[in-house]
Amino acid sequence: MPTILTHPAVALAKTWFPRLPRGAVLLGVIGSILPDADVVAFAFGIPYAHTFGHRGFSHSIVFALAFSLLATAIVRGRIATFAFLFLCTMSHGVLDAMTDGGLGIAFFSPFSNERYFFPWTPIRVSPLGAGFFSARGIETLLSEVVWVWVPCAVIALLGRFASFVGEHFVHVERKTREER
Repeated sequence: MPTILTHPAVALAKTWFPRLPRGAVLLGVIGSILPDADVVAFAFGIPYAHTFGHRGFSHSIVFALAFSLLATAIVRGRIATFAFLFLCTMSHGVLDAMTDGGLGIAFFSPFSNERYFFPWTPIRVSPLGAGFFSARGIETLLSEVVWVWVPCAVIALLGRFASFVGEHFVHVERKTREER
């Protein structure tokens, strides 16, 4: 799995959703991290491969839909808010499916517990616990910078640029109308 530092990158690159209600970005960050709350299953003796084990139901499309509907209702959002929150929550499983370790992601849980990885897995799987503070942990962070942070930064910059250009053309159009 990518680290808890990286999962929120998708929510923080929100510039394609410029008019989100107050609190939506925070809920997007929560949605991007929440699926890993399933690690508590280990403490209750629930095996990794179980439906409610790590990378199981909480990483599924159904979970992302449910969380996004609830969070959209909380902030009284609309379809764009739902789309943003779904994208943030679903990105967790997508990023995990791009890692080079673990059992895969149960995207279709609760209907199927089959686990999936993408054919391309460039992101190093994050070591758990104290192993995070090791050479492998640094390797993981570097792979996340390359494969998650840089693309999210580019998307955020493109979104800002598109917003700026759009506002500029709206301003020019208004000025042209006023001159007529």
